[in-house]
Amino acid sequence: MRRPKITVVGSINMDLTTTFDRMPQKGETLHGTSFATYPGGKGFNQAVAAARFGAEVSMIGAVGGDGFAQSLSLILAEEKISAAGVCSIKDMSTGTATILLTEGDNRIIVVPGANGRVTPEHIEEHRNLVIESDMVLLQLEIPMESVEKTSQIAYEAGVPIILNPAPSKQLSSKLLEKVTYVIPNEAEAADLIAGSTDLHDKLLITKGKQGVMFYSKEGTVQIPGYPVNPVDTTGAGDTFCGILSTCLARGDNLEEACKIANAGSALSVTKSGAQGGMPTEQAVLEFIREKES
Repeated sequence: MRRPKITVVGSINMDLTTTFDRMPQKGETLHGTSFATYPGGKGFNQAVAAARFGAEVSMIGAVGGDGFAQSLSLILAEEKISAAGVCSIKDMSTGTATILLTEGDNRIIVVPGANGRVTPEHIEEHRNLVIESDMVLLQLEIPMESVEKTSQIAYEAGVPIILNPAPSKQLSSKLLEKVTYVIPNEAEAADLIAGSTDLHDKLLITKGKQGVMFYSKEGTVQIPGYPVNPVDTTGAGDTFCGILSTCLARGDNLEEACKIANAGSALSVTKSGAQGGMPTEQAVLEFIREKES
């Protein structure tokens, strides 16, 4: 079977992760329990998830001129993700995300750095990657005009588009009309539904351990999640998006794709780092068989 071609247009970050027992009060200093750096950025995370699941992945994005850029470029190569669309901005820092892990959940602060230089002109330079894809995967950690430029190129070429609207921003009706599926979490979905555009035919809402919900002609469909003991929830949604895009691009129906993506998302939270627990297709299928036996 031919591997589906996925092009991910989005952010490339280094995650700086601190683990501690509780959130400090204003002005308070606490001792943390651990610190580590991990590759991240919603775009990069979703590219890794798709690649490990078997897709042929190309990345369009930007890194800075620092040591983080060198490390992330090596990881792109190790994950067999094409970096033909990744540029290096020498006078910028690579994007970073400071991740605070406490009480079984996370809080994240993103500094875009070079991600802010992923311009519409840069997208245009690599339009062939978009046009030749089976699926395009977008998020909102690069400039909105670049998201809109990508969606226009893909839409005109008849390439399906998945938009993960994170972090939450106001979206134009022109953009939403072009995308095939919009995949927010519950908080992001509340912002979207508050708008005037009817998204019911393309909206999939991820609900953590409860799974995912979408609308069909028969009504609301809930695909349950898989219970696990979480170690680090960072990247769970990105894993879902990467695996779902691969499943849909190869022709799986929506319910089956959601079931598989839920399983992959559950597996991903059992290890540290956004990309650390992202599973292969074999691992996901074995996990499903074990849970359903």
